[in-house]
Amino acid sequence: MSKIKVLLAEDEASLGMIVKESLETRDFTVFHAENGEEAYKIYQTEKPDILVLDVMMPKKDGFTLAKEIRQENKGIPIIFLTAKSQTSDVLDGFNLGGNDYLKKPFSMEELIVRIKALLNRIELKTNVETIKIGEYIFNFTKQTLAHSNAVETLTHREAQLLFYLFEKKNEVLDRTFILNKLWGNNDFFNARSMDVFISKLRKKLKKDTNIQILNVRGFGYKLIC
Repeated sequence: MSKIKVLLAEDEASLGMIVKESLETRDFTVFHAENGEEAYKIYQTEKPDILVLDVMMPKKDGFTLAKEIRQENKGIPIIFLTAKSQTSDVLDGFNLGGNDYLKKPFSMEELIVRIKALLNRIELKTNVETIKIGEYIFNFTKQTLAHSNAVETLTHREAQLLFYLFEKKNEVLDRTFILNKLWGNNDFFNARSMDVFISKLRKKLKKDTNIQILNVRGFGYKLIC
């Protein structure tokens, strides 16, 4: 099996080197950039599997970099590294296409768990490649959602979340379960992040008026289809 390729954009040289060396001892391939412009060039040439981006960087910050990459690649997982004082900006990062975030200081074990959680694909419990959700055709493997002749690409986490909602269609998907499964824990910012992803899925499914994603207060979400 080929090694997971990580693009690490971190302007603090010592921290970047520590993270790079630690990941490489755990069998990752790591490309380290100290600013956003360098990171974008590496992204184009090396085609990494996942991005780990510091929010505050010279030349191009992590949010700007993520926005540019999302215009080209809707599916690549993105983890933001934030200082404690930046946690109020986390929701902006999710709106720009981020999948997860870590507050500094963080442990290598936590970073590795989050990387693997984003890259691990859900095993579909069906032999068919596509799933019909109302008027939509959902392909989890390709991370696409098709309606009539229009095909939209989902992010990795959008596809994961929609799959779990479909598995429990017309029933309540437990909020704590999905937060722990896809985000790693159920803290406040992860909960707000999930709300953002639910809103995105609602917009993507709005062409079929018979589909609803209901917020069951205190419990979770229910996909009606």
